[in-house]
Amino acid sequence: MARTLTQQLFRVKPVPRDGGEQGSTLKRSIGLFQLTMIGVGGTIGTGIFFILSEAVPIAGPAVIWSFVIAGLVAGLSVLCYAELASSVPVSGSSYSYAYSTLGELPAMGVAACLLLEYGVSTAAVAVGWSQYVNQLINNLFGVELPHALLYAPEEGGIVNLPAIILIMLCMFLLIRGTSHSVVANTIMVLIKIAVLLFFVAVGVTGWNTDHFADFAPFGFAGVMTGAGIIFFSFVGLDAVATAGDEAKNPRRNLPIALVAALVIVTGVYVLVALTALGAQATGEFEGQAAGLSAILENIVGASWPGTVVAAGAVISIFSVTLVVLYGQTRILFAMSRDGMAPKIFQRVNSRTMTPVANTVIVSIAVSILAGVLPINFLAEMTSIGTLAAFLVVSIAVMVLRKREPDLERKFRVPLYPVIPILSIIGCLWIIKDLRPITIFVFLGWTVLVLVWWWFTGRKNSVLGEQIRTGMIVLVGPGKYRLSDAAAEERTGHDALAGAEADGAGSDPARPDSTPRDSSQHGEPR
Repeated sequence: MARTLTQQLFRVKPVPRDGGEQGSTLKRSIGLFQLTMIGVGGTIGTGIFFILSEAVPIAGPAVIWSFVIAGLVAGLSVLCYAELASSVPVSGSSYSYAYSTLGELPAMGVAACLLLEYGVSTAAVAVGWSQYVNQLINNLFGVELPHALLYAPEEGGIVNLPAIILIMLCMFLLIRGTSHSVVANTIMVLIKIAVLLFFVAVGVTGWNTDHFADFAPFGFAGVMTGAGIIFFSFVGLDAVATAGDEAKNPRRNLPIALVAALVIVTGVYVLVALTALGAQATGEFEGQAAGLSAILENIVGASWPGTVVAAGAVISIFSVTLVVLYGQTRILFAMSRDGMAPKIFQRVNSRTMTPVANTVIVSIAVSILAGVLPINFLAEMTSIGTLAAFLVVSIAVMVLRKREPDLERKFRVPLYPVIPILSIIGCLWIIKDLRPITIFVFLGWTVLVLVWWWFTGRKNSVLGEQIRTGMIVLVGPGKYRLSDAAAEERTGHDALAGAEADGAGSDPARPDSTPRDSSQHGEPR
């Protein structure tokens, strides 16, 4: 019994050898440039456009080191992501990586992190977006939105209505189709970078070195706490890995897109943060809404630069919400396909080739969070989810290197195993400085998800059924493979499924459908 339970807890999903997940009905439509823009679009915006007002009061001008530390830790983790993305190119990000390396129970723990990370991050970004909407409306029309419709109850309001509207707009765009979404995202990312460069060009004219006099008022502890708050802005890098099923040539393009996005994001962050700190005294950041707009208005003495930044922020933060919401739906899609979440999350519309019901459910849940929770709580909750996911990915790289040394890898982590170990240490270091309430809520949420898995996911596990029926066999400690008969049957069914998918994609009248389950591919369930 004990052995059976242990096998259930740590049964490992075989790594797909054919470059993708069997049975996926999502369309591979995302190229390298668009993948990179997903990483940039999901990252730049959350950290720069509004998190300075939260982090600078804690770290002072030394917040620049908070950005550097958060970027270094994220960079170490991204290298680990890149190796896993090149060897396990499927949707689900670190959840799928953990399932193929550490086992089913750890994968569900990671899933808890990701669901928290993505759901809360989307809400946090939407809340920040509402600040810039209000600033833009005020600059253009001289009207401010009612306080009651702009803030959460804890902040004296009733509901954050702009945040809810933003999430609904993203939902409709995602439902229309992935190709529409990535094109819209790419356009918005380019606008975002242009607006931030405009901020730097105007902001440096107000540079004052005296603003750096009291560089670290709260010492190293303040710097690390600031890094913990800022870290959530790197969630967009993880979003690249959620597109495994829809990326073209995923083994090559995913790792390149991850590294390229990190380089672009880190450069822009440091440039904009330095400009903001040089242009405004640290004491003015606290509680400042739409901070970048306010800084330019104070420098120029007119509202037009702030209006430009506010308009750019409204457009560009839209892309962050779009990317992170996309990532959340794809993680649930992967979990549902594995039997770890209800089947409704893997139902794909045959016309748009997107998980419509999944997108609607996630959007409604996230809009509730955005409408009623304050931004500082949301930011920290996202950070701990991101850190935990990065931590597991770093461990997974080392486990997979040992368990599958001959697995095809288009990218390998340099200085192995130093970088994965440093990544683990860095993540733990930042986690310890988060507020206790954040850690307790995070642990409570993780336990809740694991209880769900114990009573439902464990019994509905597709992998568990495949092992019971002999389709997947244990070939060594923690190593599973398709049986020879199943492998032969899969080859024939995949060819047939590909031909049917091509036909289905051209039939707009075909009703919603659930992807063929494993039994239809010769995988008894």
